[in-house]
Amino acid sequence: MIESARTLAALRRRIASLDSAGITRHAHFPFGHPSIDRALDGGLARGRVHEFFACEGGEAAVTGLSLILARLAGPEATTLWLRSSAAARQGMPYGPGLAALGIDPAHLLIGVMRDEAMLLRAAVDALRCPALGALVLEIRGRAPQLDLTASRRLTLAAEQSGVAALLVRMDADPVPSAADTRWRVAAAPSAPLPGNAPGMSAFDLTLLRHRGGRDGMAWRLIWDSERSQFGDGRDERDDHGWQGEGRDGGAPLSRPPLSFPAVRPAADRAA
Repeated sequence: MIESARTLAALRRRIASLDSAGITRHAHFPFGHPSIDRALDGGLARGRVHEFFACEGGEAAVTGLSLILARLAGPEATTLWLRSSAAARQGMPYGPGLAALGIDPAHLLIGVMRDEAMLLRAAVDALRCPALGALVLEIRGRAPQLDLTASRRLTLAAEQSGVAALLVRMDADPVPSAADTRWRVAAAPSAPLPGNAPGMSAFDLTLLRHRGGRDGMAWRLIWDSERSQFGDGRDERDDHGWQGEGRDGGAPLSRPPLSFPAVRPAADRAA
């Protein structure tokens, strides 16, 4: 079951109740994709801010990728996903869709804040809690309050706890920030499985900036939810009994990275 909190006070109480016992922290958490992990010196750095910008039409892809990375950061810990009220009105996450990505809805806490200022306050508070596996902060549009100073506050809070902050940016262009890495994300097609069934979720990922490291590299990633790791798709068909070189024509199919059902009235959601 997905939990939600709709006020800052309620969110603070819920975060304070989390137990950090048994959580181990390493400097990085890997993608499980050798090329990317080499480029990042072992994976995404914990205790840092990482920005993920959606390509046009790529909102589901960037959200799905960020939630997958949050799971990799803390498989048994709670992921906090902070959203605005306006974003929540457009749709809430679909439990079976999360499960298809290998994400346990029971480990997902959603905080819905009324505006951008409240989102940023909640994010700083949450990042001070070492019991979180990761924070996913969804911000749409230009977000003038998310300036360099605000991103530094997020980074300082993340450094204190060792929790990674994954900023999901939609309908936005990059601006100066304190982020450790910055990425561009788009949905990608993947090869169909036997019977022309939809393939694994696939993403086109470009590293726009890596503080202190190389950037400008791009990858196509295939998410294997059963193995909980990313691949490049070369072995996808062989692993599922696919024989032969061709695709029998037609465009390759890909499972949507994340499904958002149509928004239902609050009374229906509570039923």
